[in-house]
Amino acid sequence: MIKEEFIVYHLVTREKMNVGQKISFDNHQKNQLYHFFFEREQLNKTGQDAIQILYLNKENDEIKINKEDTKVTLNYVDQTTRAIRETITEMVRLEKYPEYPSRLSCLYATKNYEDAMRWKQLFDSFNRQVLQLVKLKVKGACFEGDGNLLPKEDGLSFSKKIEQANSYWQGSETCELPELLVNGKIEVIEVVEDYLEGEN
Repeated sequence: MIKEEFIVYHLVTREKMNVGQKISFDNHQKNQLYHFFFEREQLNKTGQDAIQILYLNKENDEIKINKEDTKVTLNYVDQTTRAIRETITEMVRLEKYPEYPSRLSCLYATKNYEDAMRWKQLFDSFNRQVLQLVKLKVKGACFEGDGNLLPKEDGLSFSKKIEQANSYWQGSETCELPELLVNGKIEVIEVVEDYLEGEN
């Protein structure tokens, strides 16, 4: 972990950033990852959530649901497995590595251009639109983790997911998918790439 002033790269996926823009992250400010996985609700047009859909449509140990309810249920499962991953990872951080930035209250970055391009390629493969690549000056804390070591989004036991979270925070010499968690005072110092420039 670093506690000083340093330069990092950040892929912008929600709203474009401008040179001179300042962001501040402390342990109480939540990031987009938190809002996306912990605050969204998955409901059908009649206001039913996935659990209600499943119980209301269960008949003789079979569930028959329409296309909309299937989508709501699958979205709920996807969101919940990711929220579980982040909850377990944060629980392990608070217990064993409280000095590291929280994944729920940080900005995600990379230490170099090449690592940023690896993440962009991954985002592109999931059709997640990347707006810009920016360079940031950070005065605060930083943790470098391997995104491949995070708890998996599967049906493994919570105890195994806790082991995976421990591996993530312990780090690895061979970091396959490096990600930096940065917090503190952050300033945009350069727009390296604008991927939507010239588009209407």
